[in-house]
Amino acid sequence: MILGQERAVGQFASAWATRRLHHAWLLAGPKGVGKASFAHAAARRVLAEAAGPPFDRPALETDDEHPIVKLVEAGSHPDMRRLERLVNEKTGNLKQDILVEQIRELGEFLNLSAALSPWRVVVIDTVDELNKNAANALLKMLEEPQPNTIFFLVSHAPGRLLPTIRSRCRRLDFSTLDDDAMTSVLERAAPDVSAAERQRTIAMSFGSAGRALAFAELSLAKLEDAALAMVRQGDPTNARRAELASELGKKGAADRYVAFLDLGPSLIAREARKLDGRPRERALDAYAKARELAAVAPRVSLDPAATVFQLGGILASVASLKP
Repeated sequence: MILGQERAVGQFASAWATRRLHHAWLLAGPKGVGKASFAHAAARRVLAEAAGPPFDRPALETDDEHPIVKLVEAGSHPDMRRLERLVNEKTGNLKQDILVEQIRELGEFLNLSAALSPWRVVVIDTVDELNKNAANALLKMLEEPQPNTIFFLVSHAPGRLLPTIRSRCRRLDFSTLDDDAMTSVLERAAPDVSAAERQRTIAMSFGSAGRALAFAELSLAKLEDAALAMVRQGDPTNARRAELASELGKKGAADRYVAFLDLGPSLIAREARKLDGRPRERALDAYAKARELAAVAPRVSLDPAATVFQLGGILASVASLKP
């Protein structure tokens, strides 16, 4: 079930029911609101319904015991490919981009005949992470699509994509989730979280279920308090950001470090809404800097402690903007 995205689900389900559908779907919206889950559910539905045996389920729902669904879940369906960043064997970290070699391998896959039904599915998560050569290679595939092939392109920042890629896709917009949907997600996935902690987690997740689940798992209330202190009170002696950098720079703190990169820009955005005029413009500039740092740091393996210290400085700069 894709909570809170009924419009996107309905649009694709209606198109699939007629079999008169676009070959490429751009799934656009913030991180953590269900785009990748939608792509996975849609792939299950397409491949299971195309191959049979038939079933009667609404929208994108499928039976977990369906033999085709089992193949998808096992990652062994011969008519489906999922592209994402590969692991760098030397560092153990994800590579910076999805590489052109991966797109070329995808082309070889598409040149083969489908195995279990006439339909094939490709999921790219995320298309934002294609390097220049990979993006151009994908564009050629979208310009000359193979029959009965559906692309699901997950994008957190569709405005950064090649305009020619965007123009060859049908766009589905995914919005942030309301509190009711967020509560349902947390109640189902994190039932041990107290009601009070759940509400606090929802408040700092800004409509992103993925962010909320990460925050609930890592118990990030203390981390939010430290970040808010810098945003609201500043950090004139650098003590707050130095303490946070020391804590999150440790080897065992990788998950909390990633969560802090996600949390920082969101807190600035929340504070910016309380400002007007020039202070608000400067706060939005700080948000843009924080978001850019948070996006770049993991991809180019910046030092975590130094990154946290730099992000802390951006957070603290917002305090000086308040009347």
